[in-house]
Amino acid sequence: MATTIDSSNAVQATSKKHLGIPEAIFVEDVESFMKQPGNDTADAVLRKLDEQYQKYKYMELNLAQKKQRLKSQIPQIKQTLEILRHMQKKKETTDPMETHFLLADNVYCKASVPPTDKVCLWLGANVMLEYDIDEAQSLLEKNLATASRNLDSLEEDLDFLRDQFTTTEVNMARVYNFDVKRRSKDNLLKSVKKS
Repeated sequence: MATTIDSSNAVQATSKKHLGIPEAIFVEDVESFMKQPGNDTADAVLRKLDEQYQKYKYMELNLAQKKQRLKSQIPQIKQTLEILRHMQKKKETTDPMETHFLLADNVYCKASVPPTDKVCLWLGANVMLEYDIDEAQSLLEKNLATASRNLDSLEEDLDFLRDQFTTTEVNMARVYNFDVKRRSKDNLLKSVKKS
């Protein structure tokens, strides 16, 4: 009894994990599949499978863009955390910190930063907020953990999506081959009837 509950939980976890990505069903028996309602001709079935394949391609494009965004965001968060740690060490001293900051693309400006316990974080969407260094550090650590978790999830979704590509491509090839065999059999029967 416990194994059935565990296996049903595993199925639920898998379906939740890849939420939004429909699973491609492997067509084992092409002949019975072609007899199902809505599968009148091989061309119609191939069009449906191609449409599904194109949807998977679109999802892959979106997931790849999200992955790129996260891959660029994670190093930025790590760099900001390093700067905060350095500022935390320097806030005990009275000496100003000499640094260079990015003014524009490839243009840096020299700055002298007095010891402080406040920092401003650029949150995006033209929003900047002032935080205590400790608050900023905890926020960035939380953001880093979330971004890493999201990147891992995206990797799993992309792997799942690749499996769906393969299944759909195999299904398309099987339906096409079934249609070729059916046509050659029909042509053979027609030629036998004519003779």
